[in-house]
Amino acid sequence: MKVKREAIEPDHDSSFKILLTPNLNELFYWHFHPEFEIVYVEATSGIRHIGDHISKYEGSDLALIGPNIPHLNFDYGVKTTVETVVVQMKEHFLGKDFFSLPEIQSINDLFERARNGIAFYGATKTKAGEKLKQLTTQSHFDQLITLLQVFQLLAASDEYVSLKVRPIANASVLKEQQRLHKIYHYIETHYQANIQVHDVAKLSHLTTAAFCRYFKKSTHLTFTDFLNQYRINQAKKILMQNCNVTEACFESGFENLSYFNKTFKKLAGENPSQFRRRHAEN
Repeated sequence: MKVKREAIEPDHDSSFKILLTPNLNELFYWHFHPEFEIVYVEATSGIRHIGDHISKYEGSDLALIGPNIPHLNFDYGVKTTVETVVVQMKEHFLGKDFFSLPEIQSINDLFERARNGIAFYGATKTKAGEKLKQLTTQSHFDQLITLLQVFQLLAASDEYVSLKVRPIANASVLKEQQRLHKIYHYIETHYQANIQVHDVAKLSHLTTAAFCRYFKKSTHLTFTDFLNQYRINQAKKILMQNCNVTEACFESGFENLSYFNKTFKKLAGENPSQFRRRHAEN
């Protein structure tokens, strides 16, 4: 994947940034940024793709994403009306002294959990979504109060799932992303072909052995595991478009149906037929 580092500036006279329905549904915007982000989206259906987590949402979705976690725009590929509220804020955006107050402890705990991504459901999602939609009509002061109310609501809720995703890199190695971008872009444009690790190593001007060590250190995955994970994510998207398992296998770059089924079950916890059936039922 070609992942972009997004530069974010707070709104004028505000400590955070609010985005409303950015209309990116035709754009595959795979990106990351050092800010926390809360996303609420209303659409008939769509894809939640955060880190190596991918799933389908129906009606609405609410997620809190930590710093430097790569994610796709929630309206990507949606053909119907979409309403989205996105709030982006720096860590300790109100100051470290404020976040050290005992009254804020539960929100601090929420933000720590968000470092691996959280999705909310049920009444929590509905109540928080309604509050977030009110932000556009409020003064900056009222926006801040509403946002803190949303965070407190999320912090106290047990209607959530941890997405268990990892940041793309810690701050000290972000400068390495330019090299990784070139590798991701190569995978993005060639994943359906027979990719050889020595060909990718040449892009980084490294020997194959040195490249394998570098890639494992940077991503915590072997190159083969990363490539398989990318292809399986592509296969999931294909299966959610009502294609059959054989089509998903070959269109995502696998050359052997048996190996595809084995790899899919290892990474997704279920075989492709089960995944396709479950999403069709939903």
